[in-house]
Amino acid sequence: MNMKELKPARVFEQFARINQIPRPSKHEEKMIDYLRNFGLEHGLETLVDETGNVLIRKPATPGYEKKQTVILQSHMDMVCEKLVDVDFDFEKDAIQTYIDGEWLCAKGTTLGADDGIGCAIELALLDADDIEHGPLECVFTRDEETGLTGAEGMKPGFMTGNLLINLDSEDEGQIFVSCAGGRNTTATFRFEREEAPAGWFFLRASMQGAVGGHSGDDINKKRINAVKTLSRFLYLVQEKYGLRLAAFNGGKLHNAIPRDGVIVFAVKSADKEQVRADWNIFTANVEDEYHVTEHNLQFAMESAEPAKVLPEATSTRLIQAMQAVDNGVFAMCQEEELAWLVETSNNVASIETGENSAKVVCSERSNVMSALDNQAATVKAVFQLAGAEVVQGDGYPAWKMRPDSQLTKLAVETYKKLFGKDPIVLGIHAGLECGLFSEKYPHLDMVSFGPTLRGVHSPDERLLIPTVEMVWNHLLEILKNTPE
Repeated sequence: MNMKELKPARVFEQFARINQIPRPSKHEEKMIDYLRNFGLEHGLETLVDETGNVLIRKPATPGYEKKQTVILQSHMDMVCEKLVDVDFDFEKDAIQTYIDGEWLCAKGTTLGADDGIGCAIELALLDADDIEHGPLECVFTRDEETGLTGAEGMKPGFMTGNLLINLDSEDEGQIFVSCAGGRNTTATFRFEREEAPAGWFFLRASMQGAVGGHSGDDINKKRINAVKTLSRFLYLVQEKYGLRLAAFNGGKLHNAIPRDGVIVFAVKSADKEQVRADWNIFTANVEDEYHVTEHNLQFAMESAEPAKVLPEATSTRLIQAMQAVDNGVFAMCQEEELAWLVETSNNVASIETGENSAKVVCSERSNVMSALDNQAATVKAVFQLAGAEVVQGDGYPAWKMRPDSQLTKLAVETYKKLFGKDPIVLGIHAGLECGLFSEKYPHLDMVSFGPTLRGVHSPDERLLIPTVEMVWNHLLEILKNTPE
């Protein structure tokens, strides 16, 4: 199979064009220009709001004018992650794709199918003249991945339809009708560096090769968190021998489980060989602990050049906080039918040490807003006790299931008609823009679905090719049968 044989061809053609356009979160200007020009070249009403969201309206095909307007929505930005040894500039370079069996993959980077494939489906519909549908509003939001600021900045009235299909889900055959709310916590430790005690020995320890993944969808899959793992070792050494921390860096994105990290620290010269031995024992135990989910972990320890270190009290409190802060699943959903779904979680997403500060970022999620408040307060309290400055964003709301949803009923019925089986209707432990839309457009009847993706937010991101055609056919059947 080669790229030209992929079906539906019109969708994959659009996706190939999109992947030529750099579109990192917060730097979507080239994609905005592309979408604006696309709409205008097709003679369609095209709007760009103050935030940079793009809306392209397409009139109904003859005979479908009385049908309800359907909003199709996806986000134009992508997570920019690459392998350490890959030379790639996400602000300039085109994504390089290849086919591996039934999967479409990228060469050493994220694929951009989250949510480029949703954008491609919308553009294929806008480009087509042989598809039956009522009035369409195709919406492309910006900066979904690093703060949902596109959806947050959208003003009421920009969209006018009553039915919305979000094309940003990652499991074909699943129709999502609710999502988690979320909030980010940033804790900053400030200090003046000082010389390490005389005669102390510096070591550099690192880990890489973890699976990583989405901090919502993958938080319950027992994947290792590189930042928390290195924190465990620092705490062990601190308690056993004492140490002076010089650097701790790991993770990049608030919504990704950190895959790698580096620590630099000093210990008494008399303890250095025992610390090396402890590292070997520790890493062997960690590999055993994660032997089911992690198969490519790489650990290293080596001597390091002397450097200025954090004050002892700050270093101690930082390491204690990193050991103490909650990471992973905090609670599962209480409803029997959703008992498999994570309700509340926290992801220790990144740490970065600079000359005079260390910044830690965490991401809290919950489908229950009071539980989200509690989890965010718990994380905040840990860092407050450690003496850090703590700032928390307003976050984004959860999207609650609508029991009388006309659109959910239509999506289920058309799926059964096409494929002879029931889809799974469920909620997701991740943030969808539907949560923000539900606040500004409380009348909206919404569902979310999409083709199967794996390894999102990591260089392992891949798209299951046959599911794109399934989603495409399902969407066309919904549009054909939309009520008046």
